[in-house]
Amino acid sequence: MRSDAGTPDLDVVWSEIDDQRLRTAAMLEGLTDEQWEQPSLCEGWTVRHVAAHLTLQRQHLTDVVRLLAHHPSLLRSHGLNRMIHDSAVLEAARPTHEIITRIRSGIGSRRHNSFIAPPGTLSDSLVHAQDIAIPLGLDLEMRPTAALIAVDHIWATRKGWTGAVFRQLPLEGYRLVATDARWSVGTGPEITGPVGALLLLVTGRRVALTWLQGDGAAQLTMQTQPA
Repeated sequence: MRSDAGTPDLDVVWSEIDDQRLRTAAMLEGLTDEQWEQPSLCEGWTVRHVAAHLTLQRQHLTDVVRLLAHHPSLLRSHGLNRMIHDSAVLEAARPTHEIITRIRSGIGSRRHNSFIAPPGTLSDSLVHAQDIAIPLGLDLEMRPTAALIAVDHIWATRKGWTGAVFRQLPLEGYRLVATDARWSVGTGPEITGPVGALLLLVTGRRVALTWLQGDGAAQLTMQTQPA
């Protein structure tokens, strides 16, 4: 793993989360009604669904129990991903301004979902912001400091239950190398590029290959071509 890997400074993690929430809210404030209903990078999710999902990053067990009590239909969701989707759809029924306000209300808070470490919250914030920005053709910077913490966390936990929420690209047999941070993993043909693009790749966003280079990137592009 990257040469300076270690437990990230939580003050830095929360500062990056606050920064991303601030910039995500600002981006959402500039969207038209039509853009809110456009497809995101998440299959079956609109921009509105993804934005609503970002309001659900501070759920403790009591909050989850309360949500299930008010919406028992969620108990019939098949699998974790379906439950996450269905809860986002419920939240997406809120007015646009309320969704943005709820995202902003998280700035300065250190509350996070039960069983999700703060770097996981950062990863969620970074990746889903791009799930909105990229299909809308918006350029939303992903800061290398934040992306480095996030990609390190995602790679280290990819075989656990939290990794199951991501589409799994066949990354075994490739070496991933960041060009703007000290981070590299794996062996094999190299896939190189910005650490933010590598974060999108390890979370299953095939579009990240657009910003990646190397023999490995070319091979993975061919390997993952839609049928």
